[in-house]
Amino acid sequence: MSSGDTAERSLEHWSEAGRTGMEAFYALATEDYRQLALAADWPTLLSDRAHEGWSLLDVACGSGKFPTALRRYTDLSAVPELAYDLLDPSAFSVAEARGALGAPFAARHDLVMTLQDLPADHAGYDVVWATHALYALPPDELDAAAERFVAALTPGGLGLVAQATAASHYLAFYDAFRAGVREATPYTTAEQVRDALTRAGADVRDQRVTYSTGTSDRGIAEGFLQRCAFDDSVSLEEMEAAPVLGDYLASCRDASGSYTFSHEAALLWL
Repeated sequence: MSSGDTAERSLEHWSEAGRTGMEAFYALATEDYRQLALAADWPTLLSDRAHEGWSLLDVACGSGKFPTALRRYTDLSAVPELAYDLLDPSAFSVAEARGALGAPFAARHDLVMTLQDLPADHAGYDVVWATHALYALPPDELDAAAERFVAALTPGGLGLVAQATAASHYLAFYDAFRAGVREATPYTTAEQVRDALTRAGADVRDQRVTYSTGTSDRGIAEGFLQRCAFDDSVSLEEMEAAPVLGDYLASCRDASGSYTFSHEAALLWL
C-alpha cells in the first residue's frame, strides 16, 4: 500500500481535470442533497431570519449541490434575497457553485480558503452551513475549524453541518479502502464534528436522516466509489478483490450484482 494525504487528494479532484469523476460521483450522490432539502422546513427557517442586509456563508461549497436542491425541492419564492458568500479551498469549486446559484441566493464574496483560515472579520452571518463538506478536514485542524464556524455565525443565527456518521457508507467505505488499498488520513465523522462544535461553545442538536443509493450499472458504481476515495486509479474489480474493502463491497451487493449503499447523515443544528 502507498500513503496519501486525503485533503490533498480531495483538492486535486475538485478541479477541471476531476470533472469527469465529479459527475460520476453525483450520478448517485445528488440524493444526499435532496435528502437534506426535504429534512427541514427550509422556507420557514430562512424566512424567520430574513432582514435587510442578511447574509449566508456556505462552507466548503463544492459545486453548489445543496442550494440547487433547495431551489428544486422546496418553495423559496417568499424568501427575500440573501447575500451568499462561497468558501472553498478550490477556486474551481467556488466558480462552479457561483454558477449554480439562483434566487433567492445572490452570490457575493468568493473566499478561496479553508474554514480554519477564514479571517476573524468574516463574522455576523445569519446563516452558516457546511453540507457533506468536511470529510477531508485534517483531524488536527478540526477544533480550529469548528471555532471559526461558530464564530462566523451571528447570535441567534442558523447554523448547520450535515455530515455522514461513522456507520454510514462514506465513512465505512473509506475505512475499508484505507485498510485494504491505500493508507491515508481518515475521513472526519459527524460524531467528531459534533464534539468539536460543542467544545467550541455551540449548543448542538443532532438530527439523523437515513436513506440508500444504488445502481446495477458497474460503470456508475465504479465512478461513484472512485470519487468516494478520491482515487480513480483503482478499478472496481481491484476494489472488489482487495482485502477488507472487498468484504465491505460484497456486503453492499445483492445476488444480481447490483449495489446498494446505506447512508446515515447527521444534521447538526446550531
